[in-house]
Amino acid sequence: MKNMRKVFISISLLFIHFIVVAQDGNAGINQANTQVRSYFAAGTNLLYAIGAIVGLIGAVKVYNKWNAGDHDTGKVAAAWFGSCVFLVIVATVIKSFFGV
Repeated sequence: MKNMRKVFISISLLFIHFIVVAQDGNAGINQANTQVRSYFAAGTNLLYAIGAIVGLIGAVKVYNKWNAGDHDTGKVAAAWFGSCVFLVIVATVIKSFFGV
């Protein structure tokens, strides 16, 4: 019983130490905000590059289906085109949402 009491007191003192040493929450949030905003332009460009690659792959797949005479070529083309448009829209919406 005495050992449990010592362990409880030690753990309590450890948590109190972390609470006292903790930094200001606003400073941490502002630092994270600044850091995320600095990476945002590169992330948006990466999203556009991924959209371009997906668009090229889709164009090749649609071309192959068209030459093979498949009947669902229109559906496949719409799906690939829609995915590329979605990537561009997501990048634009996130950009406007965060005000970057």
